[in-house]
Amino acid sequence: MDNVKFWCRSAMNKLSMRGGALQKCYATLLSLVFVMATLFCASANANSLDTLAQFLKTTQSGRAEFKQVVTSPSKAGQPVRSKQSAGTFAFIRPTKFRFEYQKPFPQVIVADGQTLWLYDADLEQVTARKQAQALNTTPAALIATATDVSALQKDFTLQAQPDADGLQWVQATPINKDSTLSLVRLGLSVNGQQVALAKLDILDAMGQRSVLSFERFEVNPSGLTAAAFNFVPPKGVDVVRP
Repeated sequence: MDNVKFWCRSAMNKLSMRGGALQKCYATLLSLVFVMATLFCASANANSLDTLAQFLKTTQSGRAEFKQVVTSPSKAGQPVRSKQSAGTFAFIRPTKFRFEYQKPFPQVIVADGQTLWLYDADLEQVTARKQAQALNTTPAALIATATDVSALQKDFTLQAQPDADGLQWVQATPINKDSTLSLVRLGLSVNGQQVALAKLDILDAMGQRSVLSFERFEVNPSGLTAAAFNFVPPKGVDVVRP
């Protein structure tokens, strides 16, 4: 960019540019800036979608720790409120995943391939739903159950986003307008040929934002087996099947 500015100044000094010639020089400069910016954005966009495709293709299973911050929409005269939680996450594509919240309250969400289980220890209640009907347009579909980009595009419109915070970003918007989600942003970290999920930024239809940050993400861990996704309701709890 400095070379372009220097070229303009040099031309002005040699040719005593005035009026239309000066405007032409600045028009050339603006055109070059526009072309450079367009090429940069196109490159960044292609990279983030390619990175997502690589993540889906090469990461057949994963395990990580996570921290979650949930922020409610602001209301007039009231400060913005947020809640923090933490736990562990694991998955085996395409049908199994497990979120286990440890703080501030224990809670378990497990998909075993047939049933999606939600266990709330404080309420002493388990909710069981058919997995196929419950997951299509959820964040879990983006990170744990989809096998490739084309599978995701059946339920989401995918858009590449500019790189930020050292991550490559892809935005996913549900195609179903009745979805409880408004949009989801995936932040992917790249280390050589290995891609890991670093952040998940979720905005629901009610304006609530949930940001999950993943740490110590293990790609295809050797010790992770299907047995980790078995769930048996504890004795004495209520089991609800809506």
